[in-house]
Amino acid sequence: MASSNKDFLDAVKQYKYEPSRHLMDFHIAGFAYYDGLDIIDKLTPGKPVTLAAEPDNPYDPEAVAIYYKDYKLGYVPKDRNSLLSTILYFGHQNLFETRIQTADTTNHPERQFRVVVKIKDNRRA
Repeated sequence: MASSNKDFLDAVKQYKYEPSRHLMDFHIAGFAYYDGLDIIDKLTPGKPVTLAAEPDNPYDPEAVAIYYKDYKLGYVPKDRNSLLSTILYFGHQNLFETRIQTADTTNHPERQFRVVVKIKDNRRA
């Protein structure tokens, strides 16, 4: 075995497994109906967005709205919102790091922006 292969294998053996911080990702539901078009040029990959539970939403009591600053962009899709809604309802908004993951304004409005939700790593300050 070549020295570089042995060094590589030794490095792999030293690697400590760590679970992914990735919780979920999704396209923004209802984007065309809210404020996103007003700020579409500011919504670039990596921009932070905020999640807010809407327990009084008449269409879905588990609704989770997505905001960029004070602009409502739409919602977490209904089939993905239950866990997030519960966590947000109990006041754990700071548990997540939520960002625009991809942006493609040539797609249908419901597919233009994808959001990624990661769990914050509070072990590192």
